Amino acid sequence: MKNRKTRKLPDKNTSLLRYISLGTQLMVALGAAVWAGIQIDKRLSNPMPLLVWILPLLVIAVTIYKLVKETAGKSNGKKTP
Repeated sequence: MKNRKTRKLPDKNTSLLRYISLGTQLMVALGAAVWAGIQIDKRLSNPMPLLVWILPLLVIAVTIYKLVKETAGKSNGKKTP
């Protein structure tokens, strides 16, 4: 008979902590992006606050890309690139 490894189901507390940490990381990154945008716009004396909008949008885009890449379906037991 083949040796079969038993898969352990993720603990509910572990998955909850994972989502809490992802949410916390997103909020901190968005806050830092807004703060950096304000500071850079002040330093450059922009009449229209462009970086306040651009930097948080970049953070959101990168976060969505990372989430899609992380949760992508597996084919033949391997993650898709």
